[in-house]
Amino acid sequence: MPIPEDVTGEEIDKDVRQELLSLPKTLADDVAKNLVMVAKLLDEEPEKAYGYSRVALRLASRVAAVREAAGFAAYAVGKYSEALAEFRAARRMTGSVELWPVMADCERGLGRPEKAMAMAGEPEVQKLDKAGQVEMRLVAAGARRDMGQADAAVVTLQSPELASSAVHPWTARLRYAYADALLAVGREDEARDWFARALEADQGGTTDASDRLAELDGVEFTDALEEADEPDAAEDDGAQGEAGSAQD
Repeated sequence: MPIPEDVTGEEIDKDVRQELLSLPKTLADDVAKNLVMVAKLLDEEPEKAYGYSRVALRLASRVAAVREAAGFAAYAVGKYSEALAEFRAARRMTGSVELWPVMADCERGLGRPEKAMAMAGEPEVQKLDKAGQVEMRLVAAGARRDMGQADAAVVTLQSPELASSAVHPWTARLRYAYADALLAVGREDEARDWFARALEADQGGTTDASDRLAELDGVEFTDALEEADEPDAAEDDGAQGEAGSAQD
């Protein structure tokens, strides 16, 4: 796959660059460039990111960072079985538990929420950092909802992290998930409050909390462009009518 000329490979994280030192320099540079493309495209063009990840995987399948990148690219396009295999490979190589939550979410994607719940109770969860533990809680709540246990999902999300007024990178998503869980069990007023709290913490626009709030408040948005077009259409009709009268 083509690599833009402005992509040098130097953009990758220094820890990943360190991993690539085990490869011949030319090969390491090629792998690095493909990994940069995966990172650049993952959110907006996941199919293309997946393509670059397969190239990197073909070039350096024994590098943990490559397996991890391939896992996230597969995850982004819904290839959960493939993603899980790559995450497991990366974990075997590094011994890290960092990927445990996303591995559990892959189990959900494969229609195995019970497996995801089992993973939420494994010792690996205690080894996760705070962000990882919050992510695991989000996955577990999702698994509860998958199994039709909506009330249990609400309880699963109740935690010191949810109650805290401090804002962390994961705060908006946690509050949003709690609001959505509350709404699922009919607690609309509380849900609205938590969507508002999610919006307050969502400095990066990672959720659609503002849209959910508007929906609960009965606010309807209209397309300004469509509104601008309507008078023009009316004017055209009037002009045509005048032209017709003149011809008559």
